[in-house]
Amino acid sequence: MGHHKALVVGGRSPATDHLRSALAEGGIPVSVIAPHAADRDLVEAARDAGIVLVSARVSDAELRALGEQVTVSVGRAAPIVVYADDDHDALDRHVRAGADYVLPPFRPDILRRRLAGHNADSVEAVADAAHLAQYERELEIGREIQGGFLPDRLPTPDGWQIEVRFRPARQVSGDFYDAFELVGGRRIGFVVADVCDKGVGAALFMALIRSLLRNTAGHAGSLSVVGLDVDWEEAADPTKGPRPSATSAGIGPLLNAVTWTDRYMVENHLRQGYFATLFFGLLDPLSGTVVYVNCGHNPPLVRRRGGAVVRLEPTGPALGMLPGARFRLGWVQLDPGDLLFAYTDGVPEAKDEAGCFFTDQGMRDVLAEPGAADARSLLNLLDVALDAHAGRSERFDDITMMALHRAEEPLVARVVPR
Repeated sequence: MGHHKALVVGGRSPATDHLRSALAEGGIPVSVIAPHAADRDLVEAARDAGIVLVSARVSDAELRALGEQVTVSVGRAAPIVVYADDDHDALDRHVRAGADYVLPPFRPDILRRRLAGHNADSVEAVADAAHLAQYERELEIGREIQGGFLPDRLPTPDGWQIEVRFRPARQVSGDFYDAFELVGGRRIGFVVADVCDKGVGAALFMALIRSLLRNTAGHAGSLSVVGLDVDWEEAADPTKGPRPSATSAGIGPLLNAVTWTDRYMVENHLRQGYFATLFFGLLDPLSGTVVYVNCGHNPPLVRRRGGAVVRLEPTGPALGMLPGARFRLGWVQLDPGDLLFAYTDGVPEAKDEAGCFFTDQGMRDVLAEPGAADARSLLNLLDVALDAHAGRSERFDDITMMALHRAEEPLVARVVPR
């Protein structure tokens, strides 16, 4: 019969006897137990109870304790209703405290309707809790699946340090990063991206975009650009010499991956309104040249060995946002001691308890600290600075940070002949 049984908690009295008789007459199974019964007796009596009717003679404290005891013992909450037991002052005290109640004469039809209403509320609450638990399980599964799309390890080319921090605001995230070898290990592709929106929808598109980028880059040929025009942006730092040739830079995987992923997104998912800002770089570890496409993303920062900072501005629109989009190529030279820092907007837009942003200047301040000598040290300092800035405020945006550092060349002692 489900949770349609009633439990009456009260001493022997005409009101208790009347209530029990009315419940039985209404076809409602009923158990009666004294207010101070042993725990094991209460557990047995409360099993399958859809409602608990308690004598008004029970004190407020005892009523609360009884409700907690039933919930803990039976594993669920049952509605508590106080019934008048020849002490109307006691009933008035419970009513003023917010308790539900019934008054004599106890009629079977009224009691049956009250029980049905409370049982419906209880069933609905249980269903809501079950749906919430299922949703949380699905989110956890989604988090585990999404984690499988992120690299287990990062490439470690000789003379380079590549470090990442990934801090989703929720169980699933629209941010993602990637780093992988291309062109037989002669190039390192690296990506930092942010899919618009948050939660499950953004995470699904994150998985799609990441898979398209990596698959296309890995199968685009070593150096060729398939049916695409090569359009170069002005050098991010003109002082670093002429731009590399398309062939020597090995731009095929980069430009093919970005262009064909963008076309797929526009042709198949434009109406859904999801797009991604991303920075996709292609590093030549031997020369230190980075060729990149910045699809509407926050400009990464290049910190020179001497402390100067260069911004790598967007070279095209967000991915999957505009039909017929064109993406220009940018390039920057990383010399020994230089560091490249890429990030998502969750870093400068992290808020403190007063709602103030961490800001681009906050990032630059950390970048300029003496302790931020290499990729790992920089990200460690940023972790500390972001946590100190946020304090106890709730974080609403994902945070992803990637740093590439080229080791300084060892000093060679000069031997002066005698």
